[in-house]
Amino acid sequence: MKAFSRIYTFLIFLFLYAPILVLLLFSFNSSSSTSVFSGFSVQWYKLIMHDTASITALRNTLVLAVCSSFLATVIGTAASVGIEKFRKGPFRTGLMAATNIPMTNPEIVTGVSMMLLFVFIGKLIRTDSVLGFGTMLIAHVTFNLPYVILTVLPKLRQTDKNLAEAAQDLGCRPVSAFFKVVLPAIMPGVLTGLIMSFTLSLDDFIISYFTSGPGFQTLPIVIFSMTKKRVKPDMYALSAIIFVSILILLIIYNVVQQKSDEKAKKSV
Repeated sequence: MKAFSRIYTFLIFLFLYAPILVLLLFSFNSSSSTSVFSGFSVQWYKLIMHDTASITALRNTLVLAVCSSFLATVIGTAASVGIEKFRKGPFRTGLMAATNIPMTNPEIVTGVSMMLLFVFIGKLIRTDSVLGFGTMLIAHVTFNLPYVILTVLPKLRQTDKNLAEAAQDLGCRPVSAFFKVVLPAIMPGVLTGLIMSFTLSLDDFIISYFTSGPGFQTLPIVIFSMTKKRVKPDMYALSAIIFVSILILLIIYNVVQQKSDEKAKKSV
């Protein structure tokens, strides 16, 4: 039975990560073929560094992901603190249901509805160039917020509610007590929400496609436009760089989180 479970787990992971392994392999292909591996080469990594359109799209994607994840983390953490102060009842239940709508709602519905909203606002202010970085930022913050709230709320529930009151009794103001006592206690949840928001914003396509303008396009949109012609291995190289960067970021976070948990256990 154990052998069968191990084989089953191996097949599941192979099915999940085989496309990524193929992408990493063909990013080092010496030829332009995306189906036949001719030999090892790093020419596509050199070529992608001189592709102005791809580098610009990558920069736009990173700027959008950093800004949206930071804003979503700040707003989501503040919202989590406010939600936690409400007692259980119809208002809190309705608030949590409204929070979950961006997660349960299909992305195409969210993208189309936000595009119509932004176009309507553009008509009100009499401008045709309303879609751009600002609209994409608002859209990304909107669908990132629930993930931040749902990762911070459990940490708030685990935190002793008397800590903030004790800090205030010792002379801290309410805001200072939150930053010195409560925030360090819920920091693992805040960092988890930040990283999740960053990764979700990094690879989003549907909502970005409907809320983007001609002057600001992210990497998923640029890659989608390339699929109408032919995707070259330089896109494999760029995707491989992004994948390895995110993987390193997650490894560093898990190592830091494990060390902090070990210190917390020792202190207890």
